[in-house]
Amino acid sequence: MPPPLLSTRMIKSILHHTLCLGHSQRQCAQALGVSKGVVAKYTHAAAAAGLDWATIEPLDETALEHRLFPARFNAVAPVLPDFATLHRELSRKGVTLMLLWQEYQANYLGRRTLQYSQFCERYRQYAKTLKRSMRQVHRAGEKLFVDFAGPTLALTDGSRAHLFVSAMGASHYTYAQALPGQKTSDWIAGMAGALHFMGGVPQLIVPDNARAVIASPDRYEPRASDTVLDFANHYSCSILPARPYAPQDKASVESAVQVVERWILARLRHTRLSDLGAANRAIRPLLGELNERAFQKLPGSRASVFAQLDAPALSPLPTQRYEYARFKTVRVHVDYHVEFERHRYSVPHALVGVALDARITAHTVEMLHRGNRVAMHVRSHLAGGFTTVDAHMPAAHRAHRQWTPQRLIDWGLTIGIATGTLIEQLLQRYKHPEHGYRSALGLLSLAKRYGKARLEAACALALSLQSYYYRTVREILVNGRDRLAPSSSADWQSPEHEHLRGARSYH
Repeated sequence: MPPPLLSTRMIKSILHHTLCLGHSQRQCAQALGVSKGVVAKYTHAAAAAGLDWATIEPLDETALEHRLFPARFNAVAPVLPDFATLHRELSRKGVTLMLLWQEYQANYLGRRTLQYSQFCERYRQYAKTLKRSMRQVHRAGEKLFVDFAGPTLALTDGSRAHLFVSAMGASHYTYAQALPGQKTSDWIAGMAGALHFMGGVPQLIVPDNARAVIASPDRYEPRASDTVLDFANHYSCSILPARPYAPQDKASVESAVQVVERWILARLRHTRLSDLGAANRAIRPLLGELNERAFQKLPGSRASVFAQLDAPALSPLPTQRYEYARFKTVRVHVDYHVEFERHRYSVPHALVGVALDARITAHTVEMLHRGNRVAMHVRSHLAGGFTTVDAHMPAAHRAHRQWTPQRLIDWGLTIGIATGTLIEQLLQRYKHPEHGYRSALGLLSLAKRYGKARLEAACALALSLQSYYYRTVREILVNGRDRLAPSSSADWQSPEHEHLRGARSYH
């Protein structure tokens, strides 16, 4: 950039010293505090223009400039670019001032244009005239800023609705929704509503450091809560909280909150709203008007700039809307089940004793191990109940689960009628037949050691004794009583003796 010129008054003083007073260039330079080169420059310019002090003295400053430097005023003024359009174009990904200057040069080829340094300086001067919230250069579709407004809406049921506000960085396209509070579920509902209102997903969502959103509000390595990270994973975007106590990091939404308070909340101050549904129905048309309002210093409106810049750069929405999920750390019990709200859900038996993350929604319960899903169940509200998947059980337990009373009886009948009958009687002794499964299986296992024939004989003897127990059959086999000859069934008769009285004694 060329050095600044001397004022016309100083130039006239130099010419007065040299042309009128007859001072040398050195004397003039010392008297006025300028260099001899400056004195020589303007003295030669006056000589070249054919000016003497008699001609110069009556001239005013403007006339003197025209006489000394006619080329400066006769030059064609450069063509200026549309800086408002340039400001919008800078929001597009990959667009730089150098690229815009090259396009500007090409568009006005053959005409006088600004050099690159002048181009950048003129743009910076233009940017300073804009509002503070518009000075930042945001890439199209890059950031969505979110926050809650300070004032709330009074509802006729005595509660108050909190107003969630979001704004896109490049277009300032604004969304507002009435919610019951500022809990994690409310933040999630507001952010999901904003994404579906816009019809796409930005690269980054920028909230403040609210405890409901950010679990660890560290200045350098903040960490969002598990639920918020799960939300971001569902929509394939990232959460980038603003720095603590740095509202300038989210100036777009700060400005949007102010506009919403003036354009929406102020207009609803006399409206009676029964509930949140009524509040959102009243907000919707006012929100449309706000986005259609023309900017004061920039061309277009929030809606038109969003359609031009942000909307094409957004990622598509997933097929399903996010369902609010909360997370809880649970430990797998010895029966390969985890407990949540007094209901137990199965996981693979190899994870017994391992701590898992339970992801709970309104309809499902998922178990995650190191970020990988290992089990998923339909959520049950039955206290004390079990939800078990056969694939999660050990092989021996799965086999046991497949037993039924009739299957055990049929197995016993393959050995013999007495064995099948004894098993049936054994199971009937219990209120729940499952309690007798182990006894029945133990009885059937005796066939491997003693053979089917001896087991059948032992069962027949146990039936005659009406002793329907596994231990009875086992003792018969151990003692070999199944091998003894059966006792004679002939009737016993008392021998004759003197104390015997016959039927005649009772006549």
